[in-house]
Amino acid sequence: MGTAVDRERRRGRGTASNASGRYEPLARVAFDDGWEGLDDLPPFKTTVTADSTRKIIARNDSPDISFDRSINPYRGCEHGCVYCFARPTHAYLGLSPGLDFESKLFMKPNAPELLERELSAPGYVPKIIAIGTNTDPYQPIERRYKIMRGILEVLDRAGHPVGIVTKSTLVLRDLDILARMAKRDLVKVAISVTTLDAKLARTMEPRAPTPPRRLEALRQLMAAGVPTSAMVAPVIPALNDAEIERILEAVASTGVRNAGYVLLRLPLEVRDLFREWLIENYPDRYRHVFKLVRDTRGGKDYDSTFGKRMTGSGPIAWMIGRRFEAACERLGFNRTSAKTTITHFRPPRPPAQQLDLF
Repeated sequence: MGTAVDRERRRGRGTASNASGRYEPLARVAFDDGWEGLDDLPPFKTTVTADSTRKIIARNDSPDISFDRSINPYRGCEHGCVYCFARPTHAYLGLSPGLDFESKLFMKPNAPELLERELSAPGYVPKIIAIGTNTDPYQPIERRYKIMRGILEVLDRAGHPVGIVTKSTLVLRDLDILARMAKRDLVKVAISVTTLDAKLARTMEPRAPTPPRRLEALRQLMAAGVPTSAMVAPVIPALNDAEIERILEAVASTGVRNAGYVLLRLPLEVRDLFREWLIENYPDRYRHVFKLVRDTRGGKDYDSTFGKRMTGSGPIAWMIGRRFEAACERLGFNRTSAKTTITHFRPPRPPAQQLDLF
């Protein structure tokens, strides 16, 4: 369709194309009209724009996840994971879920101040806040903007519980805050380990830390007393599913004893982006992978039904689930789980005092 981008222009990126988002009335395609060559187009560079949001805590009522509120310090993610189910959200911004998602990023610089205000609102009832459920809060630009650290400082002062999901070792930068919060049962961290294959990791997650570095992050978090788990996510049939047991064994060597998994999800534009990536990098497996994916989704490329979207259905999905459970049982995983508490919560701002009329 003319949306594929030359390899040199997208070096270090995850996807192969930059098709317009689904809400755009026009589709733009690269076409060489003979006047100037397409080779002269510049490479994709990361740009960061301030997002002027007025609220920072997002709410949900999904019945198959364990939290009802979350925070996303950034929109888009420079890690460039080709399978990321958050890619379609860039279409709401009039941008492509492809290369735009990993190169045109948005940050929320006033997130800590907004969070402080919302936690101090009259009637606010504390429950665990999830961070990293959409885009990674510790993606590379966090090193510069430190928005996630500011959020943690607010939560620490307020005594508010938080659960963090990331695949970045940058989480270790905030170990001082995390260890302090862990002593009061206010935090738990999950790090995703998708594969132990360095080549596959670099191709599939081009700007994310290597598997050994993630394992080392798990080790250091555990040593600091931070409740830590690993996520084998996503599990992709015929691509990384054979590694489930080896990944869990590597995780066990770090001292971590809690783990979960998520089956590959291909909502909306992610399906075509993942197909392009497979054809380019693993052409011999492309048809087989999609055949098995459909076998786990009732014959479809994706099934968003609550209760099925994370684990799939059918014999292939059942086998993946049983293999994961058997490995966890053998390694002594998931026999206990980290608990957080709201008993320490205090609004970070004192309530406004009503002045006496007389």
